Amino acid sequence: MPFRQFVVKTHARCNLACRYCYLYSGPDRGWRARPPTASAAVREQTARRIGEHAARHRLRRLSLVLHGGEPLLHGAGPLVAYTEAVRRAVPAGSTVHATVQTNGTLLTDESAALLSEHRITVGLSIDGGLPHHNRLRVDHAGRPSHAAVVRAARLLADRHRTAYAGLLVVVDPTLDPAEVHRSLLELDPPALDLLLPHGNWTTPPPGARVADGSGATPYGDWLCAVFDLWWRAPRHRTRIRLFEQCLALLLGRPAAGESLGTAPFTAVVVETDGTLEQVDSLKSAYDGAAATGLDVFRHTFDEALDHPGIAARQAGAAALAAECRACPVVRVCGGGNYAHRYRAETGFVNPSVYCADLMRLIRHVAAALAAEAAAAGPAAPRTTGGGPR
Repeated sequence: MPFRQFVVKTHARCNLACRYCYLYSGPDRGWRARPPTASAAVREQTARRIGEHAARHRLRRLSLVLHGGEPLLHGAGPLVAYTEAVRRAVPAGSTVHATVQTNGTLLTDESAALLSEHRITVGLSIDGGLPHHNRLRVDHAGRPSHAAVVRAARLLADRHRTAYAGLLVVVDPTLDPAEVHRSLLELDPPALDLLLPHGNWTTPPPGARVADGSGATPYGDWLCAVFDLWWRAPRHRTRIRLFEQCLALLLGRPAAGESLGTAPFTAVVVETDGTLEQVDSLKSAYDGAAATGLDVFRHTFDEALDHPGIAARQAGAAALAAECRACPVVRVCGGGNYAHRYRAETGFVNPSVYCADLMRLIRHVAAALAAEAAAAGPAAPRTTGGGPR
């Protein structure tokens, strides 16, 4: 299975110091030895390698994610240049969908206009629409970032709608789910990505009840509450990808994502020095967990596909723990996020540290789907897109 998502690090530093950041505050220290920005040689060779991979596998569509750190520390101009270099490198007939994932604090009207002009969408990281939702998202002096990212969201929603990719939100089960959901909708995003905080069996996520036998599912309960608000709304103003993926998988339809399902994972990371790595979430497990020993100068992306760690991510259900393979919801859960399965003694062949929470969510969504199907009789269940239902 070829790579279809290329995450390129354009800047390896960040102007924020989010207190839950697994990249700069976690166990992995690889970023310290890398240059802050990608050199021209790295950018050119990365584009060449992506074009080579797209041609070999006849990719009609691929995703280019301009990432960091904070990519806008590099300015919008270099991001456009990087994107255009990739577009020139891929063969005719290949479409490059480019997105900048940013904390939004440096986004201006001018930079948003430039990105929009070059068909580069902008994803913003924010944990809720109110200041107290973002108490962990501060700069290096401890100052809040909320006002700046809200300004960026409103700028995209009001002036550069076509460039607005959506909001990326890290779930905090101590916050009121209805308040968070309502405040995020007020920023008028086309989509929400709800992410569970990165944690594992060795380093459990905040507030998780993984060892006391209580059966508590704080993250699952929070997600179920938001799902109900989304599901019962007369119109879907905003797509919530986690819920759409869950519904699709329950209906036997394909759904791509890192959090659910057993489809092969097809993303690869290019660091600022040109090294090839697995996805960043693995860095929450231990130092060097994402490393491959490969780089764009000496190796092709096809060689990266043969790396044992990447091969394991593409093995689907065969790479899961025995208890996962025997689970009735494995086709939907897929073992959860790969990084969340880690345990120091046994590696990644474990259920997710969020196993109970995922089970809670999946069964809740399945019950809602079944209830609606029963109420509708022979009619098909409603769709889960962004329009009327």
